[in-house]
Amino acid sequence: MLSKEDNELITQTNAGTPMGNLIRRYWVPALLSEEIPQIDCAPVRVKLMGEELVAFRDSQGRIGLIGEHCAHRGTSLFFGRNEECGLRCVYHGWKYDVDGNVLETPAEPGASDFGKKLHHTAYPTHEANGVIYAYLGPREKMPLFPNYEWTQVPLEQSYVTKCLLECNYLQGLEGECDSSHLSFLHRTFTNESNQPVYKGDPAPVYETHDTDFGVRLIATRNFEDQHYVRFSAFVMPVYGCVPAGRKTNELEGYEIHTYVPADDTHCWRYDIGFHRGRAVRDDEVHRRKQINPDYTKVRNARNNYLQDRHKQKTSSFTGIDDFLNHDGCATESMGAIFDRTKEHLGVSDKAVIAVRRFLLNTAKELNGGKEPPHRVLDPAQNWFPHIDCFAHLVPRTLPWQKKFDFLTDAAHKENPMSYAARKKAAS
Repeated sequence: MLSKEDNELITQTNAGTPMGNLIRRYWVPALLSEEIPQIDCAPVRVKLMGEELVAFRDSQGRIGLIGEHCAHRGTSLFFGRNEECGLRCVYHGWKYDVDGNVLETPAEPGASDFGKKLHHTAYPTHEANGVIYAYLGPREKMPLFPNYEWTQVPLEQSYVTKCLLECNYLQGLEGECDSSHLSFLHRTFTNESNQPVYKGDPAPVYETHDTDFGVRLIATRNFEDQHYVRFSAFVMPVYGCVPAGRKTNELEGYEIHTYVPADDTHCWRYDIGFHRGRAVRDDEVHRRKQINPDYTKVRNARNNYLQDRHKQKTSSFTGIDDFLNHDGCATESMGAIFDRTKEHLGVSDKAVIAVRRFLLNTAKELNGGKEPPHRVLDPAQNWFPHIDCFAHLVPRTLPWQKKFDFLTDAAHKENPMSYAARKKAAS
C-alpha cells in the first residue's frame, strides 16, 4: 500500500504539484490530428493536467495549443475565428498566433502597443503519425521530441485511438504493468490466441528492471515444456508498452497505451500501435467501434459497460465486450482516485510496485533539483531500439536473457547498431 502522502503525490498532476511538474517535462499526447484536420478549421478544447486549452491549425498548417480563455476578459477562444494565421476572440477581436503572441487588439487606439506587452499561454507541439504531442514544461528545459519507433514508421503502418477514462491516470497506467490480470479480466471460454497460456498458469513469475527509459517488465508463465515470456515496458512518464494484438513469437510491432491526465479524476487513453513491415488493416483497429465521436466510451459506468450476465456464464469472464471496456470497468470502478492506503498488495503486484517506486522517486528527485531521466538533449542519442515488447515461447532450459540479449541495456550500449541483426537472429 501507499501512504496517504505518497498516494496524493503520485495522483495529483495540476500545475505546481511534484507529479504535475514531472509529467510536464516530457512530450505527451494532447489530441489527435483528426480533431483539427484542416488549416483554419474550428478550434477544439483540450484539457491537460487541469489546464484548460484550445488547439487550432493555422493558415500555414502550424498547430497552436494556447490557453482557452482570452487574456482580455476571459471569453473562451473555443468560439474564436481561426483565420489569417491566428485565432481571434469573438468578444473584442483580440488575435493570437500559435506561439501565444497577441497580434491584434483592434478595440484599442490605433497607435497602441498594448498587445506587444502581453504574452498568452502557449505550448510547443509536434505532430507524428496521427497524434499531436505537447510539451507543457519550462521552455528552457524542453527536450528534443523523442524519435520512438512508433513515430517513425510510415503512416499506413500505424494506428491510434483515443478515449476518455473517468478515473485518475495512474489507475489506467497500473493496469498496463500488471500481467496477471490477463488470466482473468480478458479471459474467454474458448481456446483462441494465447488463452491456453493464460488459463494454464494464472500466477506468472515477475522480473522488473529499472532502465534509462523507465522500467522493463517481464512475466514468465509455464506452458507445457516451455516458458511463455511476456516483455512489456513502462516508459516515462505515462506510456505502457505491451504486445497487445500480437501473436506469440511475433516481433512485428506492439502497442503503446498512454494515460494523459486531463485532471486528477479523468484521463485520456491513447492506444497507439504500429507494424514494422506492413500496413495496418482496418479490422485490426476494432476498438474504434467502442468509442463515440466525442471520444467517450460507448460502454461506460453509467450503462454498466453493457455487461451481459448470460455471456458472463457462457463465453467470457466478464460478460463485457472488448479489452478496452474490460480495462475501463476494472479501473473506473475503483473510484475517481483510488485510496491506496486501503489496498492489499501481493506477489502478483511486483511490477506495479516497481513502477510506482520509479515515479515517486523521480518526482521527489525533481522536486529536490535533480533532472529527470529519459529526456533527449543530444540528437545523436535520439533513438530507442532497446524499448521493445513481445511475447515468446522459449525452452525452460534456456534463460530468456541469452535468447533476447538485445533487450539488455548493456548490449545496447556496447553495440547499438547491431540491434536489428540480433533481433532478426532471435526470431
